[in-house]
Amino acid sequence: MRAAVLHEIGQEKLEVLDDVEAVGFGPGRVRVRVRATGLCHSDLSAMNGVLPQPAPFVPGHEGAGEILEVGEGVRHLKAGDRVVICWLPACGACPACRRGQTELCLAGFMNAGTPNFKRSGGDVFGFAGTGTFAEEVVVDAGCAVPIPDDVPFDIAALIGCGVTTGLGAALNTADVEAGSSVAVIGCGGVGISAVQGARLKGAAEIVAVDPVASRRESALRFGATKAVAPEELADAKQQVTGGEGFDYVFEVVGRSATARTAYENTRRGGTLVVVGAGAMDDFLQLNMFELFFDEKRILPSMYGGGDVLRSYERTIALWRAGRVDLAGLITHRVQLAGINEALDQMRTGTALRTCIEI
Repeated sequence: MRAAVLHEIGQEKLEVLDDVEAVGFGPGRVRVRVRATGLCHSDLSAMNGVLPQPAPFVPGHEGAGEILEVGEGVRHLKAGDRVVICWLPACGACPACRRGQTELCLAGFMNAGTPNFKRSGGDVFGFAGTGTFAEEVVVDAGCAVPIPDDVPFDIAALIGCGVTTGLGAALNTADVEAGSSVAVIGCGGVGISAVQGARLKGAAEIVAVDPVASRRESALRFGATKAVAPEELADAKQQVTGGEGFDYVFEVVGRSATARTAYENTRRGGTLVVVGAGAMDDFLQLNMFELFFDEKRILPSMYGGGDVLRSYERTIALWRAGRVDLAGLITHRVQLAGINEALDQMRTGTALRTCIEI
């Protein structure tokens, strides 16, 4: 089959190959035909080494498709079922799951170091144990979550990570209070989902912060009341909060510098929500006095900070009711140059070996 492969961490090209085979099918596993895949910034972070990932690997962890085959012991799925790929399935038995914090279950990480694919030159991994930049993928049955027939595959793919993460940060982790002031730093797909979540919760002021003008303009269409470049944030803080700081600030970049900026723009007693996935050697510096004196809550948000399957269901319900705009989010998503063209080539069978410039 065809798949887009990164040969070495740090490379700036993916290569679409036609000699890749999905492996690992057996008891408790399913084989999925990928019909749509999203491009999340975490894929880029894995490609450039910010997130740990063995190579060579097939990027992609936001995917949706159809079940082709189910392994022995799989009872809740059958061939032909429409599913979204969940890259962090819950085992249901570990301490985190028993506490209801299924987003903290580590069972899904156990397969991350096992190759999902192979080709004549050797093993190929799948990012986050999945690898949805491929025509087919084999995953644990728990990674394949059934979706209703009325949910298009492209919408479902976004629900698989970015939308769930951003909406959940506002709805679950922060539990934004109606009438509050919010700033969202970083307005890619996850950040825009956080904007939509804050709007759903009734935030009075939502300031979107991003260096890219087109993202700022787009954020206004998704519910932001103001959109500014990073260097304009101080003025926005003064205008919106009288200089006190925002009730909630979402950091959706994954860097210590922006997290520090987010902290400084959070009011005393306010809430900083860390949504971006950063590097293990990038440290956020805070002094002990400010931690004590400012009483700011710092809340990391992993995969939306709530039960993932329930979050999927909630997002679908909100989408059906027209309360969240997911079709518009597809257009908004920041894409790698050439990625869409290359995936189209994979689907149509043309130009089977193509380099994708990032």
